[in-house]
Amino acid sequence: MTLGAPVYLLALLAIPLVGAAYLLARKRRRRFAVRFPAAAVLARVAGGQPRWRRVLPAALLAAAAAVISVAVAKPQARVAVPVEKASVTLVTDESGSMAATDVSPSRLAAAQSAAQTFLGRVPGSLLVGFVAYSTQVDAAVEPTLAHDDVRAALQGLQADGGTATGDALNAALDRLEARRGKDGKTAPAAVILLSDGKTTEGGDPLAAAQRAKRLGIPVSTVALGTDGGTVPGPQGQLLAVPPDPATLQEISRITGGTFTRAADAGQLDGVYKKLGSKIGVRHVRREVSSSFAGAGLVLLLGGLGTGLRWRGRLP
Repeated sequence: MTLGAPVYLLALLAIPLVGAAYLLARKRRRRFAVRFPAAAVLARVAGGQPRWRRVLPAALLAAAAAVISVAVAKPQARVAVPVEKASVTLVTDESGSMAATDVSPSRLAAAQSAAQTFLGRVPGSLLVGFVAYSTQVDAAVEPTLAHDDVRAALQGLQADGGTATGDALNAALDRLEARRGKDGKTAPAAVILLSDGKTTEGGDPLAAAQRAKRLGIPVSTVALGTDGGTVPGPQGQLLAVPPDPATLQEISRITGGTFTRAADAGQLDGVYKKLGSKIGVRHVRREVSSSFAGAGLVLLLGGLGTGLRWRGRLP
């Protein structure tokens, strides 16, 4: 939290001065009681009060003064607000290597679960699109507020074929580039690209990354799997299917996105949770003086009320 007008915090210096005046007044009352013993005896007969009842009203008033001083200093908090017409497209590899079980229960199942987690965390106002690919682009969902359409597409993924990462990234960019804001410019957008292997088909993914950079669309990439991942070959032999983190990291570097290597389902789920809490919002500073003023008013009323009820006067 920051303060827009911190100079008003100088008002806090008045609190110890008032406290000192309060203690001085109490001492004067004690001297009066010593000079007039009959009055002191009468006060004791009327019934004394617990110490906390004598102290609480003054403490509440002091707290009220402190909180109201902070309110006048214009406190500002950093809050996340949805970005108007923002959209994100999930680009998910469903090539044959996604059947590897080095990520439990399989790379593909882990990717589906993490993407579902992502959809559960993003703002409802965020447009979400989807591209699934293997040897070619297999499925595409235009950016939409109907997130259930993306969930349905995720459930239909099947691990098979090669890896055309460049073509899939271009397919996502085609859909995001077509969207325009009120000013005619490309609306705020981002891509999350998950792949577990090297490109074997289609265009160059780094060329697609350069296009994303020109459009101002960051691509956050996730390299899924371990170097020890294998899938059965056509003759029953095991084929090594290590991820390609170097290419994915370069894509994220070119476009200004983030890169993560996920070797297990828990890590992948954490990556998508984090991305889901960031994409589609921007952080702005909002003045929260009213909250402090409200709290100060409650404390002030509490101090006045307890003082009048228990002592018949203000502290």
